Amino acid sequence: MSKRYLLAIDQGGSGSRAVIYDPDGQVRGYGYRPVGRVYPQPGWVEQRPAAIARSVAEAIQEALGRAGVRGNELLACGITSQRDTVFAWHAISGRPIGNAITWQDLRTAPMVAALEQTPLGPQRRERLGQFPGAYAGAMHMAWRMQHDAAFRRAAERGVLRVSLAAGWIVQALGQPCEHALDHSLLQAMTVYDPRRRALWDEWIDALNLPRAALPVARPTIHHFGDLAVDGAMVPVLAMITDQQSALFGYDCRAPGQAVATHGTASFVNAVIGSSPPPQGICKTYLAWEIAGVATYALEADMTTTGAAANWLRELGLVRRVTDLDRHAARVSDSGGVVFVPALNGLGVPSEDRSARGAIFGLALGVDVGHIARAFYEAIGFQLVDILATMRAEAGISVEELRVGGGLAASDLACQIQADLSGVPLVRAADTETTARGVALLAGIGAGVWAQESLPPLIDEHVRRFVPRLSPAERSAHYERWQKALERVRGWVKV
Repeated sequence: MSKRYLLAIDQGGSGSRAVIYDPDGQVRGYGYRPVGRVYPQPGWVEQRPAAIARSVAEAIQEALGRAGVRGNELLACGITSQRDTVFAWHAISGRPIGNAITWQDLRTAPMVAALEQTPLGPQRRERLGQFPGAYAGAMHMAWRMQHDAAFRRAAERGVLRVSLAAGWIVQALGQPCEHALDHSLLQAMTVYDPRRRALWDEWIDALNLPRAALPVARPTIHHFGDLAVDGAMVPVLAMITDQQSALFGYDCRAPGQAVATHGTASFVNAVIGSSPPPQGICKTYLAWEIAGVATYALEADMTTTGAAANWLRELGLVRRVTDLDRHAARVSDSGGVVFVPALNGLGVPSEDRSARGAIFGLALGVDVGHIARAFYEAIGFQLVDILATMRAEAGISVEELRVGGGLAASDLACQIQADLSGVPLVRAADTETTARGVALLAGIGAGVWAQESLPPLIDEHVRRFVPRLSPAERSAHYERWQKALERVRGWVKV
C-alpha cells in the first residue's frame, strides 16, 4: 500500500485537531477532541500532559476513520501547537512531571515585576522578540524551579526535559530523534533570541533554568522523530507555532502579506522577509526556516475579541454568540455607541494592561443591535491601530488582509473591518489554515511539493470584502474611537 497522505496535528489550548491531506492538498478527514484545564488556585491555570496526549491520539484515529486511511498510508506528519504552555517529563521514564502551566496562568506576575529592576529587564523585548509577561514559558519554568520539588529534583539529576506541546506529543506518542523544536517554537518558550538565532544565555542563567533540559533549535522542516499511528511509524517532518503555521497556510509568504485570526483573542501576523526589523511594540518572530533561509514576521494582538463576544452572551444580551450578527445587521450604524473591549487590558499599540472595558454613548434609543455593531467596529478600529504600527515599525504596507477564526465567519464583521481599516479582506473557504500550514511544510519535507509550487488556497472560491467608506468617513469614526480609548486607560492599578 503506497504512502501518499499527510497528517497535520494542531494542538491548541482548547482542543486537539488532526487533519488528513491528500497529495493535492485537499482535506480527506478531520478529527477533534476538546481538552480541559485545571484550576488549583485562583489565577492558576494548568493542563494535564497525559490528557493532551490522549486527545491528540483520539483526534488522529477519528481523522483516519473519516478519511478511510490507514496509518501505513501516511507519508509524513507535521505538528503545530499552542505557545507558552510548557510540558515537563523524565528523560529516562518519559513520564510527565506535574501539570503544564498554561499561558492564561497569572502566578508569575510578581516575578515578572521583580525582573524589571534587574540589568536584563530593559533588554528582554529586543533579545526575545517579545516582552515575556506572566504568560511566558520561561517564567513558568522559573517558578517551577523555585516551588516544584519534583521539577527541581529532576533538573538537579540531569533527567528533566521541557518543551511545548509539539515536543511532548512526539515524546508521548512516538520516538523523538533528539530533544528539539523548530526556531519558532523554541522562541515561544521565551528563551531564544530570534535575531542571533541562539539561546539567550544570560536570561537563562538569571532565571536559574537548567540548560540541559531545554530543546535544541532546528529548521522548521526537519526530521524531529517518528509518531506511532495505527501500528505504523510516521516521520514528523515539520514543526511550527500555531499563528505562524496559519500565516504559511493562508499563502502568506511574501513581505507585506498578512492574516488576522480571530479567536478568544485576535492576532495579526505579517510577513517581513529574511531580515528582522528593529524591535518595536509588535512581537518579532522567526516564523519559519526552509532550506537555510529564515522568514521573519511581525505579530500583534487584540487581547479580547471572542472572549468579549462570550461576555456579551453571559450578560444576557444575546442567547448565543452567533446572535450578535443578527442583531448588528438590524441597524445601519452603532448609533453613536463605542464599545472598547479592554476586558483584559489593551493590546498593540497601547499595551496597557491597566485599561478596562467600557461602553460609551448609551442613550434611551440604544438597543442590543447598536452594541453588537459597536463590538464589530471595535475589531476594525484595533485593526487600524495594528496595521499602522506594523507600517511604522517595519515599513510594510498591507494591501490585502486575509482573515480566519470564528468571528471571521460573519460577513458583516468582515465588511466592517474592511470599511474601517480601508484594507480589502479575503476569507478562504478552507478555515483550517493552521493545520494546512504545517501539512504543507511536512509535504515539502517529504518531497510531495516544491516550495515554489504549493497548492494554492487563494482561488476563485474566496470571499472578498472591499472597503466602502471614504477616507473622511473612516477618519470621523476613528476619532470617536480614540476619544473612548483615552477614557479607559489606566483604569486599574497593575
